[in-house]
Amino acid sequence: MMEIDTCPQCGSNNIKKNGHIHNGKQNHRCKDCGRQFVLSTECKVIPEEIKCLVKKALLERNSLRGICRIFDVSMTWLLNFIVVLYECLPNDLNLQVIDNRNGVIINRLEVEADEMWSFVGKKKNKQWIWIALDAETKQVIAFFVGDRSENGAQALWDRIPDRYKNNAIFYTDLYESYKCVIPEDQHEPVEKHTGLTNHIERFNCTLRQRVSRLVRKALSFSKKLENHIGAIKYFICHYNNTISHELLAKSE
Repeated sequence: MMEIDTCPQCGSNNIKKNGHIHNGKQNHRCKDCGRQFVLSTECKVIPEEIKCLVKKALLERNSLRGICRIFDVSMTWLLNFIVVLYECLPNDLNLQVIDNRNGVIINRLEVEADEMWSFVGKKKNKQWIWIALDAETKQVIAFFVGDRSENGAQALWDRIPDRYKNNAIFYTDLYESYKCVIPEDQHEPVEKHTGLTNHIERFNCTLRQRVSRLVRKALSFSKKLENHIGAIKYFICHYNNTISHELLAKSE
C-alpha cells in the first residue's frame, strides 16, 4: 500500500476530501489543479494460476464481464491482459505441416474455404470471416476478417502458405469472389450437398459456438475490430495447437 499526501499531478499539499469512488474508497481533490484521486491506492497482484484460468475462459463462450465476476478481476486489468495476449499470438496460427499422412506421401493437398458473417459494434458494420482449412489435418491454414467482396477473397488467398497455393485443390461454395482469385485449375466450386466442404462448415459452427463475440443474439459482441480479430485468432491458434499435438501423437 502506498500513501499519497500530495497531488499526483502538481505535487500540491492543498487537497480536500471529495466524496467516495464506486468501491467506497475516499476520493480527494486538489484545490490547485482540480485533479481528483484516492489517497490510499492498492495494486492487486493477479496470481499466475488465475491468469491461466482466464486464458482458458477466453476460449469458451464467456462474456468479459462474466470472466471479471468469476475470477474477481477488474475490467481494466482484463482488457490490458487481452491486448498483451493477442499481441503475442504467432502469425503462422500454430499450423503444423504434416508431409507424411497415414503413411502416404500426399502429392495433392485439399483445402476447404468458406466465409461466415459477424459484426463489430453494430449489426450494420458487417465483418466477414474468411477461413481456409486443410481437409486432411483439419487445421486452419489462413483466415481474414473484412468485407465480403473480391478484396476479402484476395486477402485470404494472400495469407495462404505457398505450399498450399502451389500444390492444393481448393473446394469452395459457388460464391463468385473465389473464382476471381483462385487459379481455375486449382478451384472446385461445389454445392453443400456434395460433402466436400463439410469440415469447414463444421469448424464455422464450432467457432460461432465457442467464441462469444460471434454469437448472434448476445451482448458479448466486439466493440473494436482489433479485439474481434484477436479473439478469433486466439481461438484458431489454440485449435491448431490441439490438432497438431494429436497428429504428432498419432505419427509416433
